[in-house]
Amino acid sequence: MTSADLLVDAFNRIQETVHEAVGGLTAAQLAERPAEQANSVAWLIWHLTRIQDDHVADAGGTEQLWTADGWCDRFALPFSAGDTGYGHSAEQVAAVRVKSRTLLTGYYDAVHEHTVRYVGTIRDADLRRVVDEGWTPPVTLAVRLVSVISDNLQHAGQAAYVRGLVRER
Repeated sequence: MTSADLLVDAFNRIQETVHEAVGGLTAAQLAERPAEQANSVAWLIWHLTRIQDDHVADAGGTEQLWTADGWCDRFALPFSAGDTGYGHSAEQVAAVRVKSRTLLTGYYDAVHEHTVRYVGTIRDADLRRVVDEGWTPPVTLAVRLVSVISDNLQHAGQAAYVRGLVRER
């Protein structure tokens, strides 16, 4: 197994968890929050997808699918095109409402496919490349991808938990 194979496997596991968290939920259930300050399934999946889209596009030197493929317009959220959800207030979380789970998973799957295509080309030497000098120490491609995987798995797990709470109501 190569490093690229390992990364693809990790991103595939995220995709499975995303689909399990969203599967069968209505638009209202996706937007439901178990408490006023809590995140919804819709926000969690949108946010993890935005982070993956943003970070992988930056690392690979491509435009984010959010804007390049018109997902920003399809979602029609009240945020700037560059917003990823980082630091959102409870009111901003509540504003993430989607027409259907198909829209949410459509965007996620497009980003997943782009990610898998990109990481499938990575060689071990590529992982040492610095992709962000704004940190000490500078962030390498390896660290950035592991960070995305970690963040996405946490948020996908949170979405699965919220799903359980929503389905019980």
